[in-house]
Amino acid sequence: MDEQPRPLIGETRNPIPAKPGQVERYDYEYVRNGTVDNFMFLEPLGNWRRVSVRESKTQRDWAEEIAHLLDIDFPDAEVVVLICDNFDTHKIGALYKRFPAEQAHAYARRLEIH
Repeated sequence: MDEQPRPLIGETRNPIPAKPGQVERYDYEYVRNGTVDNFMFLEPLGNWRRVSVRESKTQRDWAEEIAHLLDIDFPDAEVVVLICDNFDTHKIGALYKRFPAEQAHAYARRLEIH
């Protein structure tokens, strides 16, 4: 699992159309329209991946992505081994902040974080 912030870029001028032997051209000036965060989950040996785009990367967002991973993506797995960086939102405590204690505990039991 990893996440990656991405800027949302807008054009300030219309591009110059392509001509024979010349590609369409864009001005170097742009408008920044905020950012989004891509949550990426993958299972390389299973040839599977999922990317979810969110407006933020809070503990709540991470907890909801983990719930989706356990409930939707791997509902029959007893344990899901999650390899992720040591970012401050990637903590078991985030599950308890987002979900009732019983549900958070059920998720936590099924996660093995590395």
